[in-house]
Amino acid sequence: MYTFKDYYNNKVNLSFEDHPFSKNPKHVWVICKSNGQWLLTEHKDRGIEFPGGKVEAGETAEQAAVREVMEETGGVVKQINYIGQYYVAGKNGDVIKNVYFADVPHLTEQETYYETNGPVFLQHLPTNIKHHSLFSFMMKDDVLAYCLQRIKEQWNEFTL
Repeated sequence: MYTFKDYYNNKVNLSFEDHPFSKNPKHVWVICKSNGQWLLTEHKDRGIEFPGGKVEAGETAEQAAVREVMEETGGVVKQINYIGQYYVAGKNGDVIKNVYFADVPHLTEQETYYETNGPVFLQHLPTNIKHHSLFSFMMKDDVLAYCLQRIKEQWNEFTL
């Protein structure tokens, strides 16, 4: 278990165990690779981030993750792997979110990308991402760093 503060100074607990905080989390975040590149999206308000969002009624968190990738990037998920789960004790309420790693070999053009401007491809993630103004606050805490390390260990993704 990792404990740290997020971008807004909220306490975060991150675990790579099997759903340690909730079997039915209400939020998902999907770290995506597409043909050797990182696949992100540009949120209209927050900036560049990996796709994610809320789990809708009647769907599992994994189904929500696949849907969010499609809605926000047009990406068709080939394989998705659960990485872990984190709990944020937020000032405006608590959030429990599953994190996934997805292989997205194909994108389809969408009529709308909902609250985003669509897909963003990066060969490498910036090493100074915490200080980069183009990126969302969601990319600026230790959830991303720990999850990228886990991906590197579990799936041999060395092009971080």
